[in-house]
Amino acid sequence: MKQWKRVVWPFVWGAWSVLIVLQIILSFFLYKPGLPVLEHIGWTTLAVSAVFGWLPILAFRKKGGVSKGKSYIQTTVLVDSGIYAVVRHPQYLSFILLSLALLLLAQHWLITWFGIVAMALVYIGILPDADQDGIKRFGDEYQRYMQKVPRINFLVGIIRLVRRSKRG
Repeated sequence: MKQWKRVVWPFVWGAWSVLIVLQIILSFFLYKPGLPVLEHIGWTTLAVSAVFGWLPILAFRKKGGVSKGKSYIQTTVLVDSGIYAVVRHPQYLSFILLSLALLLLAQHWLITWFGIVAMALVYIGILPDADQDGIKRFGDEYQRYMQKVPRINFLVGIIRLVRRSKRG
């Protein structure tokens, strides 16, 4: 790993984590009912975030060849079905959606600011290394998977999944 990555990426990871925690805490104190339509979208986004956050754990446990007693992220088999047929990094997407949901629910400028910065940092944090582990573990199979399934764009992922299912 290049020297600058050793310094920058822990900061990026830590900063977005702190910002999302701050969003959660501040939401309890700064929440005031706002525009109902934004609140409804916020609750829906929060539910979708939960789906993208929890399904990967179940998918890896069921199909990832994880040894008993090991962490769900210690897969030995490339999982490319279920939620992983829609996006490659559903848990990162979950953090982005959580942050978006909080800013839509709270509708406060400070929570919005923290949310925008946190979402940007999560995305920036995905870019350099998120797929490198998959490539190291699974090689060409993972690179083919990367061409089929988008990083976090679940709308494109759903469209591609539907097209693949119609073809075959």
